[in-house]
Amino acid sequence: MQQANDAEAVSKAAQAPSPDAEALFTPQQEARIGEVVKAYLLKHPELLIEVDQKLQQIQYDEQITAMTAAALQHQDALLNDKSVPSIGPADASVVLVEFFDYQCIVCARQAVVMQSLMKNNPQVRFVFQEWPIFGARWKPSFNAAETGLRIWQQKGGDAYMNYHNALFATGHTEGALTQKDITAAAGKTKLKGKESDMLTILSRTDILAKNVGFQGTPGIIVMPASGATADKVTVFPGGAVESMLQQAIDKAAAPAAE
Repeated sequence: MQQANDAEAVSKAAQAPSPDAEALFTPQQEARIGEVVKAYLLKHPELLIEVDQKLQQIQYDEQITAMTAAALQHQDALLNDKSVPSIGPADASVVLVEFFDYQCIVCARQAVVMQSLMKNNPQVRFVFQEWPIFGARWKPSFNAAETGLRIWQQKGGDAYMNYHNALFATGHTEGALTQKDITAAAGKTKLKGKESDMLTILSRTDILAKNVGFQGTPGIIVMPASGATADKVTVFPGGAVESMLQQAIDKAAAPAAE
């Protein structure tokens, strides 16, 4: 009986993994591998740059995926708010939405691109979301946005675009914009109302921009006017050259695959 018990104990011991069974390398081997890897990376530092670039691309792709989903979630607010400037056919199948600040130097460069894009795509509706993110630092940023909204609501699209383009044409950004610039861009337009009348709209735009995931200006979204799906939406968290925006418009306008 004792022999049988001993045999069973030996069998169980053989089947049970030892504490070191999962260790592929000894501590000495692991240390040596670390030294080899370190030496190799020091000799080929370009690999670290490649890994960093890959990581940044993964993070960017994840950001765009999240922002695209957010744009779809908030598409009614993005596309159908009558209180913000909207230029182009009411029945357009594609809409481009831009969040911008008149003090933003990248937005000023983007304005030139937008003018060309609008000329070449009269079938697209362009929505201009006044987002004065520099207003707390430079008051003219807020005043310019407020004036733009009032011109849009009281005088319409043509008057708004004249003001919009004239203000960016001054080249006065990053704190250089003045009330004189704003008054000159508005021209002889007689406006009614006060800044407080626009606070609700500007606050709503601020919330919307942040809900989509934008952290600064410009922020651009291109999407179908209705029936949008993730594969038809393009988000640019920053400026974009005309060719990229045109590709986004063409993608949004393309018929759905059967």
